[in-house]
Amino acid sequence: MDKRVFLTILSVFFLLVTGTPQALRVGSPHFGVDPYGFERSEDFDYESYEELMSEYLVVLTRRSIKWSKLLKGKKNVHKNLKLKRYVRKGVPNEHRSLIWMAASGAEELLEKNPGYYQSLLRSQHDAKLVETICTDLNRTFPDNVYFRKTSIPCLQKALHNVLLAYGCHNPPVGYCQGMNFIAGYLLIVTKDEEKSFWLMDALLGRVLPDYYSPAMLGLKTDQEVLGELVKVKIPGVWQTMADHSVTWTLVVSRWFICLFIDILPVETVLRIWDCLFYEGSKILFRVALTLIHHNQAVILQARSLPDVCQTFKHITHGPFVDDCHTFMEEIFTEPGSLSMATVTKLRASCRSRVMEEEM
Repeated sequence: MDKRVFLTILSVFFLLVTGTPQALRVGSPHFGVDPYGFERSEDFDYESYEELMSEYLVVLTRRSIKWSKLLKGKKNVHKNLKLKRYVRKGVPNEHRSLIWMAASGAEELLEKNPGYYQSLLRSQHDAKLVETICTDLNRTFPDNVYFRKTSIPCLQKALHNVLLAYGCHNPPVGYCQGMNFIAGYLLIVTKDEEKSFWLMDALLGRVLPDYYSPAMLGLKTDQEVLGELVKVKIPGVWQTMADHSVTWTLVVSRWFICLFIDILPVETVLRIWDCLFYEGSKILFRVALTLIHHNQAVILQARSLPDVCQTFKHITHGPFVDDCHTFMEEIFTEPGSLSMATVTKLRASCRSRVMEEEM
Protein backbone atom coordinates (compact mmCIF):
# COMPACT_ATOMS: atom_id res chain seq x y z
CA MET A 1 0.00 0.00 0.00
CA ASP A 2 1.24 3.50 -0.86
CA LYS A 3 2.54 5.27 2.28
CA ARG A 4 0.42 8.35 1.61
CA VAL A 5 -2.72 6.23 1.41
CA PHE A 6 -1.72 4.41 4.58
CA LEU A 7 -1.08 7.71 6.36
CA THR A 8 -4.47 9.00 5.28
CA ILE A 9 -6.08 5.90 6.81
CA LEU A 10 -4.04 6.45 9.97
CA SER A 11 -5.16 10.09 10.09
CA VAL A 12 -8.83 9.12 9.77
CA PHE A 13 -8.43 6.59 12.59
CA PHE A 14 -6.55 9.19 14.61
CA LEU A 15 -9.49 11.58 14.27
CA LEU A 16 -11.99 8.90 15.19
CA VAL A 17 -10.04 8.25 18.39
CA THR A 18 -9.26 11.82 19.39
CA GLY A 19 -12.29 13.68 18.10
CA THR A 20 -12.60 15.36 14.70
CA PRO A 21 -12.70 19.14 14.38
CA GLN A 22 -15.96 20.07 12.64
CA ALA A 23 -14.12 21.82 9.83
CA LEU A 24 -12.21 18.62 9.14
CA ARG A 25 -15.39 16.61 8.64
CA VAL A 26 -16.26 18.45 5.45
CA GLY A 27 -15.26 16.92 2.12
CA SER A 28 -12.87 14.08 1.37
CA PRO A 29 -9.51 13.55 3.13
CA HIS A 30 -6.66 15.70 1.80
CA PHE A 31 -3.49 13.89 0.83
CA GLY A 32 -0.41 15.50 2.34
CA VAL A 33 -2.46 17.20 5.07
CA ASP A 34 -2.35 16.33 8.76
CA PRO A 35 -5.46 15.69 10.89
CA TYR A 36 -5.70 19.40 11.76
CA GLY A 37 -5.55 20.69 8.20
CA PHE A 38 -1.85 21.62 8.08
CA GLU A 39 -0.02 20.74 4.88
CA ARG A 40 2.98 18.51 5.27
CA SER A 41 6.29 19.66 3.82
CA GLU A 42 7.69 18.11 0.65
CA ASP A 43 10.43 16.39 2.67
CA PHE A 44 7.98 15.03 5.27
CA ASP A 45 9.23 11.67 6.56
CA TYR A 46 6.18 9.45 6.06
CA GLU A 47 8.03 6.30 7.11
CA SER A 48 9.05 7.70 10.50
CA TYR A 49 5.60 9.22 11.03
CA GLU A 50 3.94 5.91 10.19
CA GLU A 51 6.09 4.14 12.77
CA LEU A 52 5.47 6.83 15.40
CA MET A 53 1.70 6.99 14.85
CA SER A 54 1.27 3.23 14.90
CA GLU A 55 2.57 3.34 18.50
CA TYR A 56 0.93 6.61 19.53
CA LEU A 57 -2.54 5.56 18.33
CA VAL A 58 -2.41 2.73 20.86
CA VAL A 59 -1.69 5.33 23.57
CA LEU A 60 -4.48 7.58 22.29
CA THR A 61 -7.00 4.75 22.30
CA ARG A 62 -6.07 3.74 25.83
CA ARG A 63 -6.22 7.34 27.08
CA SER A 64 -9.57 7.93 25.37
CA ILE A 65 -11.10 4.96 27.17
CA LYS A 66 -9.73 6.11 30.52
CA TRP A 67 -11.01 9.68 29.97
CA SER A 68 -14.48 8.45 29.04
CA LYS A 69 -14.62 6.44 32.26
CA LEU A 70 -13.38 9.41 34.28
CA LEU A 71 -15.81 11.95 32.86
CA LYS A 72 -18.82 9.65 32.43
CA GLY A 73 -20.56 12.22 30.26
CA LYS A 74 -20.06 15.08 32.73
CA LYS A 75 -20.12 18.61 31.37
CA ASN A 76 -18.41 20.11 34.42
CA VAL A 77 -15.15 18.97 35.99
CA HIS A 78 -13.20 20.07 39.04
CA LYS A 79 -9.46 20.15 39.53
CA ASN A 80 -7.89 17.38 41.57
CA LEU A 81 -4.71 15.30 41.58
CA LYS A 82 -6.20 12.54 39.46
CA LEU A 83 -7.37 14.99 36.80
CA LYS A 84 -3.96 16.69 36.81
CA ARG A 85 -2.30 13.33 36.22
CA TYR A 86 -4.70 12.59 33.38
CA VAL A 87 -4.06 16.00 31.80
CA ARG A 88 -0.30 15.47 31.87
CA LYS A 89 -0.76 12.19 30.02
CA GLY A 90 -2.80 13.90 27.32
CA VAL A 91 -6.39 15.01 26.76
CA PRO A 92 -8.16 13.35 23.80
CA ASN A 93 -9.35 15.91 21.27
CA GLU A 94 -12.98 15.01 21.96
CA HIS A 95 -12.54 16.27 25.55
CA ARG A 96 -10.05 19.12 25.02
CA SER A 97 -12.61 21.88 24.76
CA LEU A 98 -14.32 20.77 27.97
CA ILE A 99 -11.07 20.42 29.95
CA TRP A 100 -9.52 23.66 28.69
CA MET A 101 -12.67 25.62 29.45
CA ALA A 102 -13.03 24.16 32.95
CA ALA A 103 -9.37 24.25 33.95
CA SER A 104 -8.78 27.83 32.79
CA GLY A 105 -11.90 29.30 34.34
CA ALA A 106 -13.22 30.24 30.88
CA GLU A 107 -16.37 28.15 31.32
CA GLU A 108 -17.29 30.03 34.49
CA LEU A 109 -16.83 33.38 32.76
CA LEU A 110 -18.91 32.28 29.77
CA GLU A 111 -21.75 31.17 32.04
CA LYS A 112 -21.65 34.43 34.03
CA ASN A 113 -21.72 36.58 30.90
CA PRO A 114 -24.46 35.25 28.59
CA GLY A 115 -24.68 37.20 25.35
CA TYR A 116 -21.55 39.23 26.07
CA TYR A 117 -19.56 37.84 23.13
CA GLN A 118 -22.30 38.67 20.64
CA SER A 119 -22.68 42.14 22.12
CA LEU A 120 -19.00 42.78 21.44
CA LEU A 121 -19.46 41.84 17.80
CA ARG A 122 -22.46 44.17 17.51
CA SER A 123 -20.69 47.11 19.15
CA GLN A 124 -18.95 50.00 17.42
CA HIS A 125 -15.49 48.92 16.34
CA ASP A 126 -12.30 50.93 16.12
CA ALA A 127 -11.39 51.25 12.44
CA LYS A 128 -7.66 50.79 13.10
CA LEU A 129 -8.31 47.60 15.06
CA VAL A 130 -10.44 46.18 12.25
CA GLU A 131 -7.84 47.08 9.63
CA THR A 132 -4.97 45.51 11.57
CA ILE A 133 -6.88 42.27 12.17
CA CYS A 134 -7.99 42.02 8.54
CA THR A 135 -4.42 42.52 7.36
CA ASP A 136 -3.25 39.52 9.39
CA LEU A 137 -6.06 37.12 8.41
CA ASN A 138 -4.36 35.93 5.22
CA ARG A 139 -1.07 35.57 7.10
CA THR A 140 -2.61 33.17 9.62
CA PHE A 141 -1.66 29.57 8.92
CA PRO A 142 -1.13 29.87 5.15
CA ASP A 143 -0.19 26.18 5.28
CA ASN A 144 -3.58 25.18 6.72
CA VAL A 145 -6.26 24.34 4.18
CA TYR A 146 -9.08 25.42 6.50
CA PHE A 147 -7.87 29.01 6.87
CA ARG A 148 -8.11 29.74 3.16
CA LYS A 149 -10.89 31.79 1.60
CA THR A 150 -11.71 28.94 -0.76
CA SER A 151 -12.39 26.48 2.09
CA ILE A 152 -15.89 25.40 3.02
CA PRO A 153 -16.27 26.18 5.81
CA CYS A 154 -13.57 28.85 6.05
CA LEU A 155 -12.23 29.56 9.52
CA GLN A 156 -11.10 33.08 8.60
CA LYS A 157 -14.48 34.60 9.46
CA ALA A 158 -14.55 32.92 12.87
CA LEU A 159 -10.95 34.01 13.45
CA HIS A 160 -11.84 37.59 12.53
CA ASN A 161 -14.77 37.58 14.97
CA VAL A 162 -12.77 36.19 17.90
CA LEU A 163 -9.93 38.67 17.44
CA LEU A 164 -12.30 41.61 16.95
CA ALA A 165 -14.34 40.70 20.02
CA TYR A 166 -11.21 40.35 22.12
CA GLY A 167 -9.85 43.69 20.90
CA CYS A 168 -13.10 45.37 21.95
CA HIS A 169 -13.14 43.49 25.25
CA ASN A 170 -9.58 44.49 26.15
CA PRO A 171 -8.78 47.87 24.53
CA PRO A 172 -5.38 48.31 26.27
CA VAL A 173 -4.18 45.18 24.47
CA GLY A 174 -6.36 45.41 21.39
CA TYR A 175 -4.66 43.19 18.84
CA CYS A 176 -1.04 42.07 18.70
CA GLN A 177 0.67 39.86 16.13
CA GLY A 178 0.81 36.34 17.47
CA MET A 179 -2.71 36.47 18.86
CA ASN A 180 -4.08 35.36 15.48
CA PHE A 181 -2.22 32.05 15.68
CA ILE A 182 -3.41 31.43 19.23
CA ALA A 183 -7.03 32.15 18.29
CA GLY A 184 -6.65 29.89 15.25
CA TYR A 185 -5.49 26.95 17.36
CA LEU A 186 -8.35 27.52 19.78
CA LEU A 187 -10.86 27.46 16.93
CA ILE A 188 -9.44 24.21 15.57
CA VAL A 189 -9.89 22.57 18.97
CA THR A 190 -13.14 24.09 20.27
CA LYS A 191 -14.94 24.55 16.94
CA ASP A 192 -16.72 27.40 18.71
CA GLU A 193 -16.14 31.18 18.47
CA GLU A 194 -17.46 32.07 21.91
CA LYS A 195 -15.46 29.39 23.70
CA SER A 196 -12.34 30.44 21.80
CA PHE A 197 -12.93 34.03 22.89
CA TRP A 198 -13.18 33.13 26.57
CA LEU A 199 -10.13 30.87 26.34
CA MET A 200 -8.23 33.81 24.80
CA ASP A 201 -9.33 35.92 27.74
CA ALA A 202 -8.14 33.27 30.20
CA LEU A 203 -4.78 32.89 28.46
CA LEU A 204 -3.99 36.57 27.98
CA GLY A 205 -5.53 37.76 31.23
CA ARG A 206 -4.74 35.07 33.79
CA VAL A 207 -2.22 32.57 32.44
CA LEU A 208 0.02 35.02 30.53
CA PRO A 209 -0.56 38.53 31.92
CA ASP A 210 1.24 41.35 30.09
CA TYR A 211 2.50 39.08 27.32
CA TYR A 212 0.58 40.99 24.66
CA SER A 213 0.26 44.44 26.22
CA PRO A 214 1.97 47.26 24.27
CA ALA A 215 5.11 47.06 26.45
CA MET A 216 5.04 43.22 26.52
CA LEU A 217 6.50 43.41 30.02
CA GLY A 218 5.32 39.94 30.98
CA LEU A 219 6.88 38.39 27.89
CA LYS A 220 10.22 40.15 28.38
CA THR A 221 10.22 39.22 32.05
CA ASP A 222 9.64 35.52 31.41
CA GLN A 223 12.45 35.40 28.85
CA GLU A 224 14.78 36.72 31.53
CA VAL A 225 13.36 34.23 34.03
CA LEU A 226 14.25 31.44 31.62
CA GLY A 227 17.79 32.81 31.48
CA GLU A 228 18.05 32.72 35.27
CA LEU A 229 16.74 29.14 35.36
CA VAL A 230 19.26 28.07 32.71
CA LYS A 231 22.03 29.75 34.71
CA VAL A 232 21.21 27.51 37.67
CA LYS A 233 20.18 24.29 35.93
CA ILE A 234 22.31 24.29 32.76
CA PRO A 235 25.23 26.63 33.54
CA GLY A 236 27.29 25.56 30.54
CA VAL A 237 24.63 26.79 28.13
CA TRP A 238 24.22 30.03 30.07
CA GLN A 239 27.97 30.62 29.80
CA THR A 240 27.93 29.91 26.07
CA MET A 241 25.16 32.48 25.63
CA ALA A 242 27.13 35.02 27.65
CA ASP A 243 30.40 34.33 25.81
CA HIS A 244 28.79 35.06 22.45
CA SER A 245 26.61 37.95 23.72
CA VAL A 246 23.37 36.22 22.76
CA THR A 247 20.26 37.63 24.43
CA TRP A 248 17.44 35.30 25.34
CA THR A 249 15.02 37.49 23.38
CA LEU A 250 16.96 36.66 20.24
CA VAL A 251 16.50 32.90 20.52
CA VAL A 252 13.32 32.19 22.51
CA SER A 253 10.96 35.14 21.99
CA ARG A 254 8.88 33.20 19.42
CA TRP A 255 8.71 30.21 21.76
CA PHE A 256 6.90 32.32 24.33
CA ILE A 257 4.85 34.73 22.24
CA CYS A 258 3.50 31.97 19.99
CA LEU A 259 3.24 29.40 22.80
CA PHE A 260 5.33 27.06 20.61
CA ILE A 261 2.93 27.29 17.64
CA ASP A 262 4.90 26.78 14.40
CA ILE A 263 7.88 25.94 16.62
CA LEU A 264 6.96 22.40 17.63
CA PRO A 265 4.73 19.81 15.90
CA VAL A 266 0.98 20.41 16.19
CA GLU A 267 0.19 17.44 18.41
CA THR A 268 3.08 18.32 20.72
CA VAL A 269 1.83 21.91 21.00
CA LEU A 270 -1.67 20.72 21.89
CA ARG A 271 -0.25 18.44 24.59
CA ILE A 272 1.68 21.42 25.96
CA TRP A 273 -1.49 23.50 25.95
CA ASP A 274 -3.35 20.79 27.87
CA CYS A 275 -0.94 21.40 30.74
CA LEU A 276 -0.73 25.16 30.15
CA PHE A 277 -4.45 25.63 30.72
CA TYR A 278 -4.41 23.34 33.74
CA GLU A 279 -1.14 24.28 35.48
CA GLY A 280 -0.36 27.74 34.14
CA SER A 281 2.66 29.42 32.56
CA LYS A 282 5.19 27.36 34.50
CA ILE A 283 4.73 24.76 31.76
CA LEU A 284 6.36 27.07 29.21
CA PHE A 285 9.55 27.09 31.30
CA ARG A 286 9.50 23.31 31.61
CA VAL A 287 9.23 22.92 27.84
CA ALA A 288 11.98 25.46 27.16
CA LEU A 289 14.31 23.97 29.77
CA THR A 290 13.76 20.47 28.40
CA LEU A 291 14.60 21.56 24.85
CA ILE A 292 17.77 23.28 26.05
CA HIS A 293 18.85 20.61 28.55
CA HIS A 294 18.28 17.76 26.11
CA ASN A 295 20.35 19.53 23.45
CA GLN A 296 22.99 21.15 25.64
CA ALA A 297 25.86 19.22 24.05
CA VAL A 298 24.98 20.64 20.64
CA ILE A 299 24.51 24.16 21.97
CA LEU A 300 27.90 24.06 23.68
CA GLN A 301 29.56 23.42 20.29
CA ALA A 302 28.44 26.82 19.00
CA ARG A 303 31.35 29.12 18.20
CA SER A 304 29.55 32.35 17.36
CA LEU A 305 26.29 34.25 17.77
CA PRO A 306 24.95 32.94 14.42
CA ASP A 307 25.90 29.41 15.48
CA VAL A 308 23.87 29.74 18.68
CA CYS A 309 20.83 31.14 16.85
CA GLN A 310 20.95 28.39 14.24
CA THR A 311 21.29 25.71 16.90
CA PHE A 312 18.23 26.98 18.75
CA LYS A 313 16.26 26.65 15.51
CA HIS A 314 17.42 23.07 15.01
CA ILE A 315 16.60 21.82 18.52
CA THR A 316 12.88 22.31 17.93
CA HIS A 317 12.85 19.70 15.17
CA GLY A 318 13.45 15.98 15.00
CA PRO A 319 12.35 12.73 16.66
CA PHE A 320 12.61 14.08 20.23
CA VAL A 321 9.82 16.64 19.72
CA ASP A 322 7.86 14.57 17.18
CA ASP A 323 7.15 11.90 19.80
CA CYS A 324 4.82 14.11 21.80
CA HIS A 325 3.97 11.50 24.42
CA THR A 326 7.58 10.81 25.37
CA PHE A 327 8.45 14.50 25.11
CA MET A 328 5.71 15.44 27.58
CA GLU A 329 6.95 12.82 30.02
CA GLU A 330 10.40 14.39 29.74
CA ILE A 331 9.31 17.94 30.56
CA PHE A 332 8.29 16.79 34.04
CA THR A 333 11.55 14.98 34.73
CA GLU A 334 14.47 16.37 32.69
CA PRO A 335 14.46 19.98 34.06
CA GLY A 336 14.22 18.78 37.67
CA SER A 337 12.13 20.53 40.31
CA LEU A 338 10.49 23.83 39.42
CA SER A 339 8.08 25.32 41.92
CA MET A 340 5.72 28.20 41.24
CA ALA A 341 7.27 29.95 44.24
CA THR A 342 10.65 29.90 42.47
CA VAL A 343 9.13 31.27 39.27
CA THR A 344 7.27 34.01 41.16
CA LYS A 345 10.42 35.11 42.98
CA LEU A 346 12.44 35.21 39.78
CA ARG A 347 9.69 37.14 38.02
CA ALA A 348 9.78 39.85 40.65
CA SER A 349 13.53 40.42 40.30
CA CYS A 350 13.57 40.08 36.50
CA ARG A 351 10.61 42.39 36.06
CA SER A 352 12.37 45.10 38.05
CA ARG A 353 15.49 44.67 35.95
CA VAL A 354 13.56 44.85 32.67
CA MET A 355 11.75 48.00 33.81
CA GLU A 356 15.01 49.67 34.83
CA GLU A 357 16.60 48.87 31.47
CA GLU A 358 13.69 50.42 29.60
CA MET A 359 13.61 53.65 31.60
